Amino acid sequence: MNLSCIVIDDEPLAVRQMESYISRVPFLKRLQSFDNAVDARQWLAEGNSVDIIFVDINMPELTGVDFVRGLDNYHLVIFTTAYSEFAVEGFKLDAIDYLLKPFSFATFEHAVNKAHSVAELLALRNEANSEQRLPIGEQSSDRECISIRADHKTTLVRYSNIIYLESAGEYIRLHLADGTKLVTLFRMKNMESELPSDRFIRVHRSFIVNTEHITGYTKGRVFLTGDDYVPIGENYKESFSATVEKLG
Repeated sequence: MNLSCIVIDDEPLAVRQMESYISRVPFLKRLQSFDNAVDARQWLAEGNSVDIIFVDINMPELTGVDFVRGLDNYHLVIFTTAYSEFAVEGFKLDAIDYLLKPFSFATFEHAVNKAHSVAELLALRNEANSEQRLPIGEQSSDRECISIRADHKTTLVRYSNIIYLESAGEYIRLHLADGTKLVTLFRMKNMESELPSDRFIRVHRSFIVNTEHITGYTKGRVFLTGDDYVPIGENYKESFSATVEKLG
């Protein structure tokens, strides 16, 4: 899977280094390089499309963070900067990675490989969802699934088979009713938006549970099918209580 990219950085040396690194990755195709985010924003507004955006954070007139906040469509974003204090702000925007200058080609390659994996996952999920769309009147909950990229293949997982999901750094572990576990590269926030909100509820920053598999609860725990349990985060207690009242 080939991916197009652009580079946005106000430092000429940094741009040249990025262009050199990009040329060494077979699946990357650089479309443009910009020395400011304003021109890049205009280029996108003219109808140009791109898969990956490499963007510096600390730039005059329009910062990389503000540039990404203003994007109309989802893009794979990799931030580059010499200032580590911007890392948290960058990841709040669901960036694929954050490269602290100066960085090696190995570090760059690791980041673009992650972007490639996410792009493949998104493409396969869209394809699978399209193929699995049911005729009107046959939207049975038992037949609705989500496509998960794991173990070098795409698996269609029924919602009813998911007991809970667990965040594991940059990955998510799905605990299934059939006893298996699937690990996929995905952010918890994005996964939460993919799942139907009438079946799944986030009970902790690291856990999403299927309400169909809730067997009981205490003040700080949710008990699930198969004797599993997960903690209820302080910030999620109110929404969990509201959901339980509806289930009751």
